[in-house]
Amino acid sequence: MPLNIVQRLLPGWGITYGPSGDGPFPAIMLLHGSEGAWAGWSHRDAMLFAAHGFLAFPYGYSSGGNAWSAGHIIDYPLDRSVEALKALREFQFADERVGLYGISRGAEHALLLASLMARDKLEGAPDAIAVHSPPDVVCGAFDALSFRDAGDPGWQAWDASKRAWTWCDSHDGLLPTTLIEIERYPGPLLLSHGTQDRMWSVEMTKRLEQRLCEHGRSPEVHYYEGEDHIPSSSGQNQHYELLLDFFSKHL
Repeated sequence: MPLNIVQRLLPGWGITYGPSGDGPFPAIMLLHGSEGAWAGWSHRDAMLFAAHGFLAFPYGYSSGGNAWSAGHIIDYPLDRSVEALKALREFQFADERVGLYGISRGAEHALLLASLMARDKLEGAPDAIAVHSPPDVVCGAFDALSFRDAGDPGWQAWDASKRAWTWCDSHDGLLPTTLIEIERYPGPLLLSHGTQDRMWSVEMTKRLEQRLCEHGRSPEVHYYEGEDHIPSSSGQNQHYELLLDFFSKHL
């Protein structure tokens, strides 16, 4: 029986998932959250996109870790994601339009990448971006070894003493609590968030929406009533229907 979804190696970067055939296919780069590259959730999402005609590349950017531990997001060079996007655009199976999808810390990653590329007028910016549970400010570093659940003694969402991101070998403009200037990005943007998110407050997406609208942008925004940071089965179904519709329109 022939496979409907096939894996293809993006040389030097990792595995992609897409439909069988020669393509080219509209492409999406996926950015995982603090669960890290080893957890596999972004690969699951990539296969869902592939089942609907997209070439999906789950990009693992966290450092360290293994199948039992998430690793960390500390001093990740966002410039490297520019190169990953470029490699995906040049991949023989990718169409000319490339989207970006991030969840949680991956949503922060996506918004920062888009805003910095727009600020510095770099070519190759994503043609459409979707983010779920995004923060509206830069967050500190994440290290799975020191993570505690909310309510535990010493709990914190991130380590404010360390930096998560760099750009051109610098932390300038990337210190925790700095506003993410996503209003610089001119392309289509989808924001979504569960209203009962206990990890990242829904108020962050509401502030992003307000700021974008104040700058003349018209993001597509969805609030999932009663959903937590990770949506329920019905919430996931609703979310993916909206995601697929968004990327089908813009890629």
